[in-house]
Amino acid sequence: MWNKETLLKHSADLRQFIDFRSSTLADGQRVIDAHNSSGLTFTLLPDRGMDITSAAYNGLPLTWLAAGSPKPADFAAPWLRLFNGGLLTTCGLTHAGASDTDPVTGEKRDLHGRYTRLRADAIEARTFFDADGILNAELVSSISENSLFGEQLRLKRLYVLSVGSPSVTICDTVENCGDMPTPFMILYHFNLGYPLVRAGARLLSPAHTIAPRDDAARAGLDRHMHYDAPTPGYAEQVFFHTIAPQGGRASVALVNETFGLRLDWTTQHSPYFTQWKNTRQGIYVSGIEPGNCLPEGQESARANGRLVLLQPGETHTFMNMMTVLPDAAAIAAVEAEFAGWG
Repeated sequence: MWNKETLLKHSADLRQFIDFRSSTLADGQRVIDAHNSSGLTFTLLPDRGMDITSAAYNGLPLTWLAAGSPKPADFAAPWLRLFNGGLLTTCGLTHAGASDTDPVTGEKRDLHGRYTRLRADAIEARTFFDADGILNAELVSSISENSLFGEQLRLKRLYVLSVGSPSVTICDTVENCGDMPTPFMILYHFNLGYPLVRAGARLLSPAHTIAPRDDAARAGLDRHMHYDAPTPGYAEQVFFHTIAPQGGRASVALVNETFGLRLDWTTQHSPYFTQWKNTRQGIYVSGIEPGNCLPEGQESARANGRLVLLQPGETHTFMNMMTVLPDAAAIAAVEAEFAGWG
């Protein structure tokens, strides 16, 4: 159905099948809609770090959206006021996790850092057939976090879609363009919502160990993989999973009885995985979050010997792939795979 010969016989414009489509909202925010004949669609926010806001599979929402999103970037507003939800909110690049204060400079670091306020430039998109004759669409962009006498970090982000495949690959390369070692924290805050996440949903994780963040999580450890009905006043629970990589990759999946979403990521520079459960009424959302850090903040990471310092000229590359599991058979296959993991 999606082979090169058939597509070229039926249309002279391949954007009919797969494309990135740019537009501007009334408030001036740029948006880019990703279209794929697989049924997976989503919207990118160039003015919010080229992250993903709304996303759907065959019309079914995959993520939770904050009221009023997408919200324009505002350096005067705290992170929680700006949180769009959306399928991906990237945290970093020098700080991710709880707010803290630099003991030397006195700089106050907001929750999850500055990345979500940064603008993307050098945006380019193309549609092409790969060596196997598969029609692909790519979008590249560049995002910088810098200060005159401070950090000089540049992230180059690549999105890749393949026609007919309900998946998206996100490849980031982060470079230290400065002349001094720089604290580097990046956390991929993937946010899943109703109807994917609902009472009866489960997180499938081939983790060897699972550690609760605090007392609230400790109370829910025995049910960390199970999701219940929306609960007024629910206190968020956070769990840290230790997953042994297979072939340089790790995976989890969040599923219900009919469909799910799988996340695979490379572990060379992303050894950590965080599960965020927030089944509170009205803000019912779960985060599945690989990264090069735990969401503990720069000072805690430094004190615990976990802080990554990116050296001058050094680059780290991160790859995340999200794939829709369209039915119970696909879910069962993932469960069988994870049962034999490690």
